[in-house]
Amino acid sequence: MSRSRSDHWPTRSEVPAALTRFYREEFLKHQKCLERQREYYSERAISNVQAALTRILAELEQLCCKQDADRIVSELLRQFDVVTGLSAWSDPKEVH
Repeated sequence: MSRSRSDHWPTRSEVPAALTRFYREEFLKHQKCLERQREYYSERAISNVQAALTRILAELEQLCCKQDADRIVSELLRQFDVVTGLSAWSDPKEVH
């Protein structure tokens, strides 16, 4: 029985790329959420968070190649969630 494309298991080299795509989407969600809440934060706070997001997005590929990438990036996402509250805004029907 042959495998279909949907049954493809990622190779070891594909895993960091898949993680990078997934986490990039998550950080971009935080960025959009922050923009929607701009009026509630000072311009300095927005600038600081945007700078942190920009830095993380620039280094995300390297972070995802680390042995403990899930732990590191998950912690960063939790820290952004404290600011944006994105997890509280999530539609429970969209949770996997």
